[in-house]
Amino acid sequence: MQNEIKKSTSPKNVFLYLLAIITLYVSAGSFIALLFQYIDILFPDILVTKDYYYLEGAYSTIRWSIASLVIVFPVYIWISWFLQKEMVHDHEKAKSKIRKWLIYFTLFLAAIAIIADLVTLIFNLLEGEITAHFILKVLVVLFTAGTIFTYYLWDLRMHKYNEETE
Repeated sequence: MQNEIKKSTSPKNVFLYLLAIITLYVSAGSFIALLFQYIDILFPDILVTKDYYYLEGAYSTIRWSIASLVIVFPVYIWISWFLQKEMVHDHEKAKSKIRKWLIYFTLFLAAIAIIADLVTLIFNLLEGEITAHFILKVLVVLFTAGTIFTYYLWDLRMHKYNEETE
């Protein structure tokens, strides 16, 4: 038992789980930044001057976000697939403390993002400053954080179910 626990918390697994979570965070941030820039361009705020430098900055952010997503998101998918495959072959790896810590930390961050997003929505509603531009940005954050939260909650429940059926 002790050997199995040590194997599931080996430096290799710690770094793979860290890589998976960091690539998830970078991918989520890039996705949000990308959609925010598209919203800024397609639904411009009439109070903000849209000069050449503003648009060039938006286009630069779009290019950076796409470049990040093209490289980082496939790495996240591959690492997640690899770790999932290892957990299927060795059920003890699903019980890894580093895995659970990182997943619960991700759930915590996603929950904070959802709560802050909804507070921002209600605050701006009470201020009377609801625009399509604002609502779309709220929906982007809510969708991204909600998807991450739902996936990792499902993942925890799935592995808990598998532990109980063994």
